[in-house]
Amino acid sequence: MLKKYVSAGMCLMLGSTLVMSACGSKEEPGADPASAATVNPTGVFPITNEKTTIKVLMKGSNAVENFATNEFTKWLEEKTNIHIEWEVAPNKTADEKLNITLASGDYPEVIMGFAVKPVQQALYGKDGVFLPLNDLIEKYGEYTKQMFEAAPTARDVITAPDGNIYALPMVNDCYHCSMGTKMWINKAWLDKLNLPVPQTTEEFREVLRAFKDKDPNGNGKADEIPLVGATNGPQSKIDLFLMRSFIEFDGSGMFLKDGKIDVAYNKPEWKEGLKYLHSLFEEGLLSPQSFTQDRNQLKQMGENPEAPILGAVASQNPTVFVSMDSDRAKDYVTIPPLEGPGGIRSANYNPYSATGNGYFVITNKAKNPEAAFRLADFLYSEEGTMRSNIGRPGQEWVEAAEGELGIDGKPGKWKQLSTFGGVQNVHWSQSGPSLRTNEFRLSQVADPENPLEVILYNETKNNYEPYRMDPGLVVPPLFFTNEQAEELADIQKTITDYKDEMLAKAVIGEIDIDKEWDNYVKTLEKMKLPRYLEIFQEAYEVSSFKK
Repeated sequence: MLKKYVSAGMCLMLGSTLVMSACGSKEEPGADPASAATVNPTGVFPITNEKTTIKVLMKGSNAVENFATNEFTKWLEEKTNIHIEWEVAPNKTADEKLNITLASGDYPEVIMGFAVKPVQQALYGKDGVFLPLNDLIEKYGEYTKQMFEAAPTARDVITAPDGNIYALPMVNDCYHCSMGTKMWINKAWLDKLNLPVPQTTEEFREVLRAFKDKDPNGNGKADEIPLVGATNGPQSKIDLFLMRSFIEFDGSGMFLKDGKIDVAYNKPEWKEGLKYLHSLFEEGLLSPQSFTQDRNQLKQMGENPEAPILGAVASQNPTVFVSMDSDRAKDYVTIPPLEGPGGIRSANYNPYSATGNGYFVITNKAKNPEAAFRLADFLYSEEGTMRSNIGRPGQEWVEAAEGELGIDGKPGKWKQLSTFGGVQNVHWSQSGPSLRTNEFRLSQVADPENPLEVILYNETKNNYEPYRMDPGLVVPPLFFTNEQAEELADIQKTITDYKDEMLAKAVIGEIDIDKEWDNYVKTLEKMKLPRYLEIFQEAYEVSSFKK
């Protein structure tokens, strides 16, 4: 059962997200039901025979020119007979706009594209601002139910502790993203030095030594950087890959064992991992810039004009440190998880990464919640997904021709004709609900002119899936009450900042980790790590994941 929430007007930070309680007066769902257009049965279009208008607050997209004049928007209105009256929040200030809008009480009928946080869903759901969607799903959710079948974890991810679903998700099952903690190595250098791809932490050390001492770029200068990372960028922090050779943990530094949530970074195995990283630094094999530079500076290293200088690089994908248009991109392959001294060899895995929670919310201002829901439900259909994310058939994509293969090497189903990522006004560019399963993504025809997706699929399949961590070790996404979230926000930043600071100091030798370890563990306890874990455990115990 949910606990009492904070009083009106109070705001808090959770991670980088501002959460505010409802400040305006509550409004009962909808206007007079008789004034709302009748909604046609599931599967029948248009959704309403009379033109229906729905007011939507949409998170802005840097890749969408104008949602109101967008080609998909116009096509969707024609098919459904629902006109969307848009208010678009600028991408950079979208979260702030959402919080202010909700707190003011002057919010629209639908909130879309924001990835509304679970704590906000629970709070505004309890207050009656967000409508529970369970009955609508049961009555009208033809494609939503198909989505639940295609994405088995989705229902648990989006179900609040009170049993209600207050927001619909975006499902995007990115196979290589689910095992995104990767290390890339310069295969051209390995071949030149007649070295195999390393398999253990000690073999990795030997390769880095060779990169440092044997001039693999052949310019006669000691300019090679054997190992480097960055402070930001996807999976670019240097410890994320290497520490998993000493202890298993999920993307938040936690793990779930025997029904109990714990952290990895106060365990003796973590200490051994720090000592290994320090030993690499001490030999000049690990660049100190890994702890200070951002991804842009990392890419400048990767595109050094005089000669290639990067040996091994921590990153989810090579575009973080080298342009895919350059010849250098072809030189890099992944290293599989390295076996550590204790026999651990683990690839990070997030079984919940496919489900983006909070992408479509219906509020109690909705004059016709049924019509709003049917609109969202249609976006999970294959037709809705293709048009909202890829574009128009015959123009932005076509069906695969006979013999064309997909990313996974199986017969392809669809071929993209347009380049994704630029500003356009044809589709919604991954805004709002959609259903892109792993099978859907991999059935895209492999494009030899744009091989990144094929590379990432093959590297993940061959080097990371065999060592994928047990999904049961992963702490699932949890709903927190406002009180829990407020307390977590205070504790989390303090602990995270201290952990990261001590990691950097231990690696570069500013502290002796053997001498400082006991004090480090005690300091984490003083920073309320036990209470931090207790809150997570409380949330887990009332979640739908606790069977």
